[in-house]
Amino acid sequence: MREAARPIAGASHAATRPLSRNESPYGPLPDIVATVAASSRDVNRYPDPACTDLTLALARRHGVEPDRVAVGAGSCALLQAVFQLAGPGATAVYAWRSFEYYPILAGHLGIHSERVPLADDGHDLAAMADRITATTRLVVICNPNNPTGTLLDLDRLRGFLDRVPPTCLVALDEAYFEYVDEPVGTGGLALCDRYPNLVVLRTFSKAYGLAGLRVGYLIGAARIVASLREMTLPYAVSGPAQHAAVAALALEDVLLARVRQTIAERNRVRAALLADGFAVPASQANFLWLRLGENTGPFGGWCARAGVELRVFDGEGVRMSLGSPSDNDAFLAAAHRWRVRNAPELLTTGALR
Repeated sequence: MREAARPIAGASHAATRPLSRNESPYGPLPDIVATVAASSRDVNRYPDPACTDLTLALARRHGVEPDRVAVGAGSCALLQAVFQLAGPGATAVYAWRSFEYYPILAGHLGIHSERVPLADDGHDLAAMADRITATTRLVVICNPNNPTGTLLDLDRLRGFLDRVPPTCLVALDEAYFEYVDEPVGTGGLALCDRYPNLVVLRTFSKAYGLAGLRVGYLIGAARIVASLREMTLPYAVSGPAQHAAVAALALEDVLLARVRQTIAERNRVRAALLADGFAVPASQANFLWLRLGENTGPFGGWCARAGVELRVFDGEGVRMSLGSPSDNDAFLAAAHRWRVRNAPELLTTGALR
């Protein structure tokens, strides 16, 4: 059954500050625009189905052999292949709430979902390990977790992976890896050699600012990558997308400087929200999670009428993507006005803390 968050209504599209999709607020770099424009002259031709240049660039970037890299039309396409590899009738274990695409994929592919409740807005790895049975073929870990932004360190991941049988594939979804600024956040790629049943997924949609071009990648054992490549659609990654991703890797220093600006905004906005009485867990992604419970819908509607679009999870909370400083200020102003208007009731019930 589809259990997605809902977009909020109440503001015209032109007036809305789009803080609901975890996109980069920065436009593409001029060199990337030029690369896309040049490659678009060949759109009458099919793109390279093997994504050869991008695969080689990613292999060099991460110090692995090319046969350990799979490229897809965004990390979502590769997630679909991972679920397909588990097969109908299998069980997939993942935390909940987490990325809303997991139950959708499982439902469409005839896979049973074993959802393990979050603990303090983060993964409860001990409980997840306890849920693995003989029918479990897949475990998915979103790290940092979407929508809460919480992070698992490598020591906890190692302890979890030691409990997972080799017959069970573990997919570490690191779509927001570049926004991690803690020393423990070195990424799951450091574990792939030790655990051949582990694959790590990343994307160019977020930190690299290529959401509209749809390109992501996966790194894992060569035998698993070979199977996943067979399951991805041929020609799914366009020529302009492939060229843009290669260019983005070459411009990584510039793009990651933008990421640092987003991290600074993340810290600033969270501090302001905490000072205003909201419950906001520490985030290592490009978004913040506000636990609001029954006040979620009213708060989301209030922000929408102020021209700020959020991701609303009814009865749970809202996810606010970090945008430009002016977008973030507009959100903070709306949140403060709502809090002032509702403070007596909410501070009594503890709904904000």
